[in-house]
Amino acid sequence: MPKTLPPAYTIIPPGRPLSGRVSPPGSKSITNRALLLAALAKGTSRLTGALKSKDTVLMAQALRQMGVTVEEPDATSFLVTSSGKLTAPDAPLFLGNAGTATRFLTAAVATIDGAVVVDGDEDMRLRPIKPLVDALRSLGIDAEAPTGCPPVTIRGTGRFGKGRVEIDASLSSQYVSALLMAAPFGDGPIEVALAGKDIGARGYVDLTLAAMRSFGAKVEETSPGTWQVEPTGYVATDFHIEPDASAATYLWGIEALTGGKIDLGVATGAFTQPDAAAQAVIAQFPNMPAVIDGSQMQDAVPTMAVVAAFNNQPVRFVGIANLRVKETDRIRAVANELNRIRPGLAREEGDDLLVASDPALLEASQRNVTSRIETYHDHRIAMSFALAALRVGGVTILDPACTGKTYPDYWDMLASLGVELVPTA
Repeated sequence: MPKTLPPAYTIIPPGRPLSGRVSPPGSKSITNRALLLAALAKGTSRLTGALKSKDTVLMAQALRQMGVTVEEPDATSFLVTSSGKLTAPDAPLFLGNAGTATRFLTAAVATIDGAVVVDGDEDMRLRPIKPLVDALRSLGIDAEAPTGCPPVTIRGTGRFGKGRVEIDASLSSQYVSALLMAAPFGDGPIEVALAGKDIGARGYVDLTLAAMRSFGAKVEETSPGTWQVEPTGYVATDFHIEPDASAATYLWGIEALTGGKIDLGVATGAFTQPDAAAQAVIAQFPNMPAVIDGSQMQDAVPTMAVVAAFNNQPVRFVGIANLRVKETDRIRAVANELNRIRPGLAREEGDDLLVASDPALLEASQRNVTSRIETYHDHRIAMSFALAALRVGGVTILDPACTGKTYPDYWDMLASLGVELVPTA
């Protein structure tokens, strides 16, 4: 049962290097892919190393609504038993603000013979899904999203079509992953092709392809940005989920800002997730590059931006326009909250984020800046700005419970390293 957290935490700068052993939680991205693929596979699949968080719990609940048995034998495992087909739920699927679950299920439920509504909370209802809906329509699927965002209504016939489908993935690679994972249920081979060259973090498509192949799919990239998927369906399998690279970025940030050493229990090179590339950038602190392209490690950008606030030179983050349609507008959120710590510390320039950097902040633990950090219901804003509080006195993180979306034990992790968290009204 989730623990109740206070309305806010004021973090006391430790004044010393933070060192220890921390095991990051399982990857949210891979957990939600594996849950869906196991639900589409006939038989029983055991998923180990999984993340149990708000986003993955919502995915599991939605799968149960569609006739899949999802058991949880321990804190990091799911046991998924399925007939290999989803059935129409009795009520709309509610997915909170879980982008992966919402996008992936929007395509997957098109394999159902019946009507399904995919919906989320008020924040999810602001996140675009029209490119995916348009692609489904091109396959002959009855899909509609009147606002261009959830809720989405899919009226399936149990058939997923065949042939070529083009998808605009400039806003999110999740649209591509959603189509690819549903494509093995086509009436024949399906060719998924990018409309244009732009795509969100391409590395996440590679995660999707690897997971699909583990569950028996036959998929091949026939040319750059084009994939051919055979109508094989899926077979149940045992699947191990690697630790979450996005969560690891906070641990790398702790090392950089406090001069400590965190043993993650996994080598950086062992990660297959694209956010792992942030480690090499953060490791250059306090001389991080003047320009950082965040296009292929988008979830790591808030972490890198907060670390960059203490850098020896200003840092410009480019290629990050997609951050405006995440759980919140993360470009604006990061700029706003850095400026609470020190006015003028960051600004938006178009879709770039310019962090002015101020190495003097490294000595700011003795000052009481009285910064109350608004987190915008966004787990990554909360976790990133907690790093700033390790060096700047008087920082309070509002709504710390929002970290339950992907890292339920985040605050316990900080406390285990000796960070003092003061509950605050």
